[in-house]
Amino acid sequence: MTTVAVAPPSRRSLSSRVPTRTGKRYHIRTFGCQMNEHDSERIAGLLDLDGMTSTTDLESADVLFINTCTIREAADNRLYGNLGQLKEWKDRRPDSLLVVGGCAAQKDRDLVRERAPWVDVVMGTNNLDRILDLIDYAEAWGGITEIADELEAMPSSLPVRRELAHSAWVSIQVGCNNTCTFCIVPSVRGKEVSRRPGDVLSEIRGLASQGVIEVTLLGQNVDTYGRDLALDGRRRPLFADLLRQVGSIDGISRVRFTSPHPADFRQDVALAMAETEAVCEQLHLPLQSGSDRVLAAMHRGYNTERYWDKLNMAREFIPNLSVSTDIIVGFPGETESDFQATLDLVEAACFDQAFMFIFSPRPGTRAALMSDQFIPDDVIAERFARLVEIQNSSSLRTNQAMIDRQYEVLTEGPSKKDASIAATRTRGGKLVHIPGAFEPGRLLEATILSAAPHHLVGSVT
Repeated sequence: MTTVAVAPPSRRSLSSRVPTRTGKRYHIRTFGCQMNEHDSERIAGLLDLDGMTSTTDLESADVLFINTCTIREAADNRLYGNLGQLKEWKDRRPDSLLVVGGCAAQKDRDLVRERAPWVDVVMGTNNLDRILDLIDYAEAWGGITEIADELEAMPSSLPVRRELAHSAWVSIQVGCNNTCTFCIVPSVRGKEVSRRPGDVLSEIRGLASQGVIEVTLLGQNVDTYGRDLALDGRRRPLFADLLRQVGSIDGISRVRFTSPHPADFRQDVALAMAETEAVCEQLHLPLQSGSDRVLAAMHRGYNTERYWDKLNMAREFIPNLSVSTDIIVGFPGETESDFQATLDLVEAACFDQAFMFIFSPRPGTRAALMSDQFIPDDVIAERFARLVEIQNSSSLRTNQAMIDRQYEVLTEGPSKKDASIAATRTRGGKLVHIPGAFEPGRLLEATILSAAPHHLVGSVT
């Protein structure tokens, strides 16, 4: 399509929207974090609102939405590789629309257009509710790029199409006020903006009325949720209050959240987790490095002593707590002694799970400009392998400690690898394979029979 210089469409009310694409189909590909997964659910809900239906068959799709990630260089490379492959699809189906959204689109709006001119719509992270207007515009006038640099007055609750009827993501906050030197998120998601508690609770009550029993609260730094709101004349973190209120909603059996920040994780949140029955005993507490020197260079706002204080406090207040973390290997200037400090902390902490990454310099971040960038690839690979070995050992130990014990598990459906096995989750987020077929959304009692580093095997009690 040829881009035509016409004023972009104005925002229209979704409530007055008349379906215009009944009978057409859409396909969504999602890369990145849980926030992106939830954004894709909302995009799907909006396309459903316009009369469209979802398809897993790319060749039959009239609209293809690519929800992008830019947290690491590999994500960018994957995006442009996908867009290159999709040129043939676009050539075969010239009347279909290719829409690119998400963080990479927000960051590299012009580059996406330059490298993939066959893309019809490039849209940012803060204007999801605009997709119907934007594809209307693209069909009528040609390609369009619209990026919301600031969060606009987007409807707090958009229609959602969920993959699991019993489980839902709920966004409570967008953006981030932290200044971690390796992170591009504040540039693409903007400053922190909290949804008002009443809006969040109203959405969750509505979900419960639809049969949802598990919700996961989403934010870049949930521990500072509400700090930007003036309630009762005060500005203060409200996350502990929100956890208690969400956990008291009839029908909601499990409440999870991601992600907290160690610098802001407080005792009131740990107490709310311990005292609110529906809140699961699961905590993701990103470490990033076990070296105080590297943590300072990352601008994380805590040192290892303070991290240990937060971790020990959480484990003291919350029985049977499952803890996961994030770790970066090869941050600029990381020495062998820095890395050994990380290994020592990881081994001592005995995390249930760790998400481990090799440092990827992101243009626009301070870490990308640091002078001591280069660490030999073979050194990084060797360090990464040592870290994985230690963490796998920790994961196996924590899982083996569960053998012969009973746990409540929530069924998610058949295993992706074996349809005769059901995939289920404990309250701590552990994957448990159970023989048999069970409807998704059932709560069962299971006895753990065996353990591997990344899953458990059980049987229904």
